[in-house]
Amino acid sequence: PAPKTFSFSAPQLLSSSASQHSPRPFSPFNPSVFGPFKMSSGTFSSKDLDEIISNIFTLKKGGSGAAEILGEGDVCRLCDMAKDIFQSEDNVKSVKTPVIVVGDVHGQFFDLLELFEIGGKPPFHNYLFLGDYVDRGYYSLDCVLLLVALKVRYPDRISLTRGNHECRQITQVYGFYDECLRVHGTANVWKHFTDLFDFLPLAAIVDDAIFCPHGGLSPSLDRIEHVQKLDRYVEIPHEGPICDLMWSDPDDRYGWGISPRGAGYTFGQDITETFNHENSLQFIVRAHQLIMEGYQWQHANGVLTLFSAPNYCYRCGNQAAIMLLDEMLNKSIIQFDPAPRHQHGPEGKAKIKALPDYFL
Repeated sequence: PAPKTFSFSAPQLLSSSASQHSPRPFSPFNPSVFGPFKMSSGTFSSKDLDEIISNIFTLKKGGSGAAEILGEGDVCRLCDMAKDIFQSEDNVKSVKTPVIVVGDVHGQFFDLLELFEIGGKPPFHNYLFLGDYVDRGYYSLDCVLLLVALKVRYPDRISLTRGNHECRQITQVYGFYDECLRVHGTANVWKHFTDLFDFLPLAAIVDDAIFCPHGGLSPSLDRIEHVQKLDRYVEIPHEGPICDLMWSDPDDRYGWGISPRGAGYTFGQDITETFNHENSLQFIVRAHQLIMEGYQWQHANGVLTLFSAPNYCYRCGNQAAIMLLDEMLNKSIIQFDPAPRHQHGPEGKAKIKALPDYFL
């Protein structure tokens, strides 16, 4: 199905200190010459994608480096290839273990590289990302370009689902639109990616036992089968079940509540227990909320929140976390700190204006 068009104006705990690591070139592919990518044909071959991925992994300065690797036309081709892959996936994508589950990334490119250093690089490790790849951080283009290239190259190794920031309206306010305009000089690259975001799955389920939305549950969705029937090829609505999956949060109060975010709902332990029981789930894993320790169990271990952007917005001082699941669904949570400060580069900070705050 074609997306609808929109018009807009513009358990075990391991600890790891990211500052003890330094990003290394992507080990399987390490070209001797780093420079602008030159496509060999109308579509990207595996060799082309290997070169793109290698160049991004060896990127040191961020920001304008994304444009040096892929120009506007090549970004369009990459997004078209990704659309074909996402269109073949269900609304709730089935993911098999072993897998590493990742929360919000939010444009913090060097912290994303650090995450791959800690968890291991694809294709040698499987990853499930729970959305919010862009906005807030300095390098949204680099982050989303790397993740989409990895998805196209290794579609069975990388799973990407949609977050509340993967939409046109939010990205026009919180940085991704401005970054695309600054780096490429036009909004066309932003349009290619936001069109692609309409194709992202709404959630994932790991071994039919762990439900993984970006935000949370919806009063309109009692069972996972109901999520599968939604028409996802749209801009995220202001209300309704798709909005709830992206925006809702667990709460200490029982039942459904009005969310202070202005979208979605809050849901209590009774809602979680009912949903998990009716869908034969062990627990829910979601992202969407800043957690100072990087992770938080709630609702009698019925919900786990993961947040994978350390020192969020370069000022919150939080740790980040990822979760490793083995074939037996044994889980290990790894906390990590921001990448070394000097790797973020001096040029980005002067170019980034203060972004408006919403409910963190």
